[in-house]
Amino acid sequence: MCGVALLMTPKATQAPLSWEPVSSRILMARFNSKGRKVTIIQCYGPTNAADIEDQDEFYEQIQATLNRTLKSDMKILMIDLNTRFGMDHTDTDLIMGRHGTGEWNENREIFTEFCTFNDLVIGGTLFPHKTIHKTTWIFPDEKTEPN
Repeated sequence: MCGVALLMTPKATQAPLSWEPVSSRILMARFNSKGRKVTIIQCYGPTNAADIEDQDEFYEQIQATLNRTLKSDMKILMIDLNTRFGMDHTDTDLIMGRHGTGEWNENREIFTEFCTFNDLVIGGTLFPHKTIHKTTWIFPDEKTEPN
C-alpha cells in the first residue's frame, strides 16, 4: 500500500488554491505565494525492487502531472525514491551537485534522465549536509545506510 501527503504549517493551510490526489503515489497542490503561484508535486516512488513496468508507469504519471502545471508557476517536485546519488556528478553537473551519499543505484539513472528531460535540479545534492540529514532511513545499528 502506498500513500503520500503534505504536512503544512497552520499559516500554509490558508494558501492552497487547489489540490489533487493524482494517484496513491502522487499528490499535486497549487499555492498562492508572494508574487507568484507555486505548484508542489509530492511523490512516493517505487523502490529498486519494483518491476520496470511499475517504475515506467510512475514516471509517466509524474510527467503527465508536470505537463498539466502552468508555465508561470514555480514548480517544486518532492520525491521519496529510495535513490542514492553518490558523490560522482560526472555528466550530470547541470542537474545535481557533488553532495550525494553512498554509491549510486539504478533509481539514480532513471531519475537523472527524468530531471534532464524536464530541466529540473536535484536540490538535495547541491549543498553539504551532515550524513544523518541526507537519508530518510538508516539501519537500527545507526551506522549502516541502506543500499
